[in-house]
Amino acid sequence: MNFSPLDYVIFIGYIVFIVGLGLWVSREKRGHKKNSSDYFLASKALPWWTIGASLIAANISAEQFIGMSGSGFVIGLGIATYEWTAAITLIVVAKFFLPIFLKEGIYTMPQLLEIRYDHRVRTGLAVFWLLLYIFVNLTSVLYLGALALRTIMGIPLMWGILGLAVFSALYTIYGGLKAVAWTDVVQVSVLIIGGLVTTFFALNAVSGGNGVLAGFSDLLQQAPEKFDMILDKTNPNYKELPGLGVLLGGMWMAHFFYWGCNQYITQRALAAKNIKAAQLGLIFGGYLKILTPLIVVIPGIVAFALKADIAKPDEAYPWLLSNFVPTGLKGLAFAALIAAIVSSLSSMVNSTATIFSMDIYKQIIKKEASERQLVLTGRLASAAALIIAVLVAPTLTNLEQAFQFIQEFTGFISPGIFAIFIFGLFWKKATANSALWAAALTIPLSLGIKILIPALPFLNRMGVVFLILSAIVVIITLIESSEDSPKAIKIEKDLFHTDIVFNVGAIGIFAILAVFYIIWW
Repeated sequence: MNFSPLDYVIFIGYIVFIVGLGLWVSREKRGHKKNSSDYFLASKALPWWTIGASLIAANISAEQFIGMSGSGFVIGLGIATYEWTAAITLIVVAKFFLPIFLKEGIYTMPQLLEIRYDHRVRTGLAVFWLLLYIFVNLTSVLYLGALALRTIMGIPLMWGILGLAVFSALYTIYGGLKAVAWTDVVQVSVLIIGGLVTTFFALNAVSGGNGVLAGFSDLLQQAPEKFDMILDKTNPNYKELPGLGVLLGGMWMAHFFYWGCNQYITQRALAAKNIKAAQLGLIFGGYLKILTPLIVVIPGIVAFALKADIAKPDEAYPWLLSNFVPTGLKGLAFAALIAAIVSSLSSMVNSTATIFSMDIYKQIIKKEASERQLVLTGRLASAAALIIAVLVAPTLTNLEQAFQFIQEFTGFISPGIFAIFIFGLFWKKATANSALWAAALTIPLSLGIKILIPALPFLNRMGVVFLILSAIVVIITLIESSEDSPKAIKIEKDLFHTDIVFNVGAIGIFAILAVFYIIWW
């Protein structure tokens, strides 16, 4: 890519600004030492708009810009189902999950499992999450980000991985969640504006310079097969998006695991100044999710329509950025991509540190750890997670569609974790042993079904595994006791009440999505 001096100024200036902002917001008042609440939960003072922006900044990363654009190139708009149904999930999580989380005053999701079950479930799930964050999430984001740097700027893959890790570390390790959340407000603004810039010029190219609307109209005509939201069995990509299964099956397991039980997502809501701020933050995030496909899926379809000269689908977005965004705006568009990558890295790193510090170090290694020791442990854990991910990331070079890789391998554990949470929160009888069996069997069952029934789409497989694990939880629980668990979550009458602003916002999301699915069914 030919970067002009202005592009370099914008790009480098952005990096310097984000690092400076992260360090500045992390300052503490004179005489105050940063404690665990400050470091891991941003002093429990985040407003709704920061929560919503940070949620999406944590979620949208290289796996969307690079991976989902690649899937848009291969599959089409159908892959947007991940984004649009996520908006519905955010409504459900905000109304029925968050009130319980905030009532219990937790730092981490494993901590809630000890409150509801016992320390064995807490520790087991903490280890699960640490492995998932480091070896799947962090490594894939670093790899995809470095792939973009190599494609766009010619930076060797390993140097790109190191550069992204260092950028994230500069403010995340010191500042904790406060630095991550407040820089995310800027990051999400840049990634949306910069992402729209790329989409604008890509669609303009489709129309031969006649504008965005004409470009979208031409795109519908040139690639009509890419605008099917519900794929039929004759579609070669049916295995990735199995027809109505995306609306009625295992995708909901993935969503509720990710948005309702996932530390690096829920941690923002746990840091809210009150329940209203947390819930409105998720509604705001839902509207941003509706916008996301315009930024990350449509460019992939454009690359397909323009017959992009690329070796594999995940190169679609960098190809567009290199060929159609004019000099002077490349720096902004590229800053948007880096914003998406680094904001997600920072979120995952901070949540990895939170789980290790609060669920492993404080519970097992040093139960009497001081606030100062917890913050120091969090910083050391952040650094260690990044170092491990940097070493593992280059091994992902053979992936064709990284987004699908992430979804499938996360799907090995999500049915079990979701089963543990959903029965723990809403069934008073569920026992700790039943939860342990669900945790222990989720990976073997997923692998077994994958091997025995390879033709079964992985989204449907997640649904099947969830149903089997649910039956196991129920059977083991009823064998052990017919009484309510003494550790059951107490749900008061008005716990799930939401105000009119939340309700109107939720109705708006449902209405918009109904229109989209009617148009592109």
